[in-house]
Amino acid sequence: MEPHDQAGVPAGATTLPARYYIDPAHYAVELDRIFGRMWTCVGRVDEVPQVGDYTLRQVGDEGLIVVRAAPDRIHAFYNVCRHRGTRVCDAPAGHAKRLQCPYHAWTYDLDGRLVAAPHFEEGDGFHKSELGLGPVACDIWEGQVFLNLADNPPPLLDQLAGLPAKFAPWRLGELRRGARVVYDVAANWKLIIQNYSECLHCPVIHPALAKVSHYLSGENEPAGPDSTYLGGRMDLRPGVATMSLDGRARRANLPGLDGDACRHVYYYAVLPNLLLSVHPDYLMTHVLRPVAVDRTEVICEWHFHPDEMARPGFDPADAVEFWDLTNRQDWHVSELTQLGLKSRAYTPGPYSDREELLHAFDRWVVAKAEGQKCDEPQMSSSVLLRLQAGRKVRVSYRSDGS
Repeated sequence: MEPHDQAGVPAGATTLPARYYIDPAHYAVELDRIFGRMWTCVGRVDEVPQVGDYTLRQVGDEGLIVVRAAPDRIHAFYNVCRHRGTRVCDAPAGHAKRLQCPYHAWTYDLDGRLVAAPHFEEGDGFHKSELGLGPVACDIWEGQVFLNLADNPPPLLDQLAGLPAKFAPWRLGELRRGARVVYDVAANWKLIIQNYSECLHCPVIHPALAKVSHYLSGENEPAGPDSTYLGGRMDLRPGVATMSLDGRARRANLPGLDGDACRHVYYYAVLPNLLLSVHPDYLMTHVLRPVAVDRTEVICEWHFHPDEMARPGFDPADAVEFWDLTNRQDWHVSELTQLGLKSRAYTPGPYSDREELLHAFDRWVVAKAEGQKCDEPQMSSSVLLRLQAGRKVRVSYRSDGS
């Protein structure tokens, strides 16, 4: 076991005030200043494999269309007709040669250009070239689709910082989805990230996980208030090949990995809403979609190498069963925390020296939402004064990578 760096949490550091988790007004600020201005993960390119395939996504309060316009080109648009504001697409996913509003049949091509507007003539103040669907910045990293609602966002690679180089050996973009589970969690989105970013709870809540990976193993990557990702690695116990209930692997390790990489699992929160769990033989992702101040939709997917998926008898059940059990345990305790934060008895509690990623995440949230740095162990009294002034699950297994 490697020594732990205890320098990340200053003495006296505490958790955030309850307002950050239960106040609808503060939640609205986060939707605007975090989800409205950052690159947000909305899924995988697998979901729109053919030209004309589209899927609908929600970022904050905005309904969006993600569509494949060409074999090498994916676009995103606001799902708002330029005539009367009607939602252009209603089905959650589909295929179309053109996108047509169901109200007055305004029709847009796959690049968002208005190509037909019945009862309107070109000229005299009406120009189809000026009335295309509202574009949304769209980019892809390793098969993950990211959107940004800002008018002129910085490049996605700026936000990803060192992650592309770190995970290049895994060639994550080559993997294909083998299974998907969607959870409705009655907890604030930040509680899910905080739970993901520490394993001190693992011996108590996750006995199956503790059997295959020691909760104090590995190390975290140092993070500061300007970090756009948080994470580190944990070690597999001797004789354990991957994260499954019996520790056995049913498939080969991902090609190109060295022996050391195959002895660890890497857990990274790509802020604000992608959880990246990189295993020797598969990738697991969680995409968080805040629905309300106390509710988050979590889309969990397992991705495998296409060669393994093509083998007779391919079955992702070992990975899915292990992590579905672990997920449900995490969601339950996150929901209990959400309930506790509503109590008048709650006051910010102390962080241990092994919760440096949570403290860094708190500082990041404060910097984004309050527009200031939060480098002190505790917020000032003036800031504190201002801050105080049932689950549905859908499961699908896929062997064709669709």
